[in-house]
Amino acid sequence: MGGARAGPRLRSGAARTQTVNAPSAALGRPRLHLRVCDSTNERARELALAGAPHGTLVTAAEQTAGRGRQGRRWLAPPGTALLCSLLIREPPALLPLMAAVAVAEVCGPEAMLKWPNDVLLGEGKVAGILIEGRPQEGWAVLGIGLNVAVPVEALPEDVGVRAATLGRAPGDVEPVLERLLGALGAWLGRDERAVLDAFRARDALVGREIAWASGRGRAAGVDGRGRLVVELADGGRLALDAGEVHLGSASGD
Repeated sequence: MGGARAGPRLRSGAARTQTVNAPSAALGRPRLHLRVCDSTNERARELALAGAPHGTLVTAAEQTAGRGRQGRRWLAPPGTALLCSLLIREPPALLPLMAAVAVAEVCGPEAMLKWPNDVLLGEGKVAGILIEGRPQEGWAVLGIGLNVAVPVEALPEDVGVRAATLGRAPGDVEPVLERLLGALGAWLGRDERAVLDAFRARDALVGREIAWASGRGRAAGVDGRGRLVVELADGGRLALDAGEVHLGSASGD
């Protein structure tokens, strides 16, 4: 398949692939589009290990084993969500925040960010970000799932109650991808202060009581390294590098 010159011949969904001209010269070329695949992140990892260049993009109309953080499944009817994974060579330290701000920008002024990886509309999750890779080898795969035209009422109840959607038509998935690649390209080139300021302006947790695996406290924003700062009941502070946080004493999102 001509659009995937770099990397191995992919077996999963190979009979249902097509080459698509990517909408961004800086990011998204080469691009491999699959009608069906297990996980775009897995396919992008294969391409990364085979030497694919920075900016290589994998997209799919449907995923059978899409996932988010903590191994959660990412569910969406075929053709209704933007499902993509982008190979980033020499990823910047604030890549998670850069990606979150770019996705939120595409979702609109009301979109908020729940550290470390969720984009919210109201109290519902409209997009999720999963970054995987091998930092010691200088690459990361940036996976994004964005509910462009997903009918939330069609999702299983335990998923739908936490989901949100842009409410667009399936035909808008490609235009949204074009906007996202442009936003990602812009934010990858911004300085850290601008990225931190943009994230803080959309921070959905700041000032709220949160819980995590080993404690509780009040979210106090992100520090210069992108860590979540938490104020503790005894007046102390700590910074969380990663992991799952929940509002109040909730045990799930």
